[in-house]
Amino acid sequence: MARNQEKAMLLLNRFYAAKQAEGKVKQRRPYLASECDDLKKAEKWRVQIIREISKKVSQIQNPGLGEFRIRDLNDEINKLLREKRHWQDRILELGGADFNRFGPRMLDHEGKEVPGNRGYKYFGAARDLPGVRELFQKHPDKAPRKTRGELARLVDADYYGYRDEDDGIIVPLEQEEEKRAVAASVKHWQELKEQGKLEEEPEEEDIYAEARMDVHGSDSEDEGEGMEVEGSDSFMAHVPVPSQKEVEEMLVRRKKRELLDKYASETLIQQGEEARALMGYS
Repeated sequence: MARNQEKAMLLLNRFYAAKQAEGKVKQRRPYLASECDDLKKAEKWRVQIIREISKKVSQIQNPGLGEFRIRDLNDEINKLLREKRHWQDRILELGGADFNRFGPRMLDHEGKEVPGNRGYKYFGAARDLPGVRELFQKHPDKAPRKTRGELARLVDADYYGYRDEDDGIIVPLEQEEEKRAVAASVKHWQELKEQGKLEEEPEEEDIYAEARMDVHGSDSEDEGEGMEVEGSDSFMAHVPVPSQKEVEEMLVRRKKRELLDKYASETLIQQGEEARALMGYS
């Protein structure tokens, strides 16, 4: 029995040596990309990594694998993605194509990064794991603050309290309170009057009496000189007030002077002034 096992091992060793001599023995991928100096081998290892990533991405789509298995698969996929980027950098160093810029990124787009945490991606069912689902939920945006114009449109009579009396409650209460206040004031005044403590207030002097008498005694032509009467009310101006006709004449003179300054020469203006002086016009 032992003899047969020895013969089998011998044949296996011979077969392995023959295959290795032919170059058909499967080689292991180097642990570091910097250990590979052959461009073709580097591209072969990159393709091998992409196949492994594709296989694991298809496996992680199954939510029935369990939480721990899904987390392990997601970690392995992220590790292979980092390794793929190392091999792509090594290929560029060896003079190959720049796969970081022009290579396909379908597998990268299947993963989803957490906002604010760049680098680690979640694939397939890993996005629905406890603690991960909350990271991808969008928080509701805060309501925009209203501008000053929008707030001003909300201001009406109610804002200033002009319609507080329309409710039918405040007015009766105020009337009752007013009656009590008036009755209390009258009672207090009568008590002071009976006790003789009420002092008579001197009458106020009418400072407009003399002016009112002067106004009624003057002619109506003196209105522009500072005195105006409307009905029984009187008004006294302390400065000369021009009439409407004088204001219109002043505006006409100013307009004429502006036109002369704009279109007439100095000689013509001087001649016109001399002519007005000779004719007696001011």
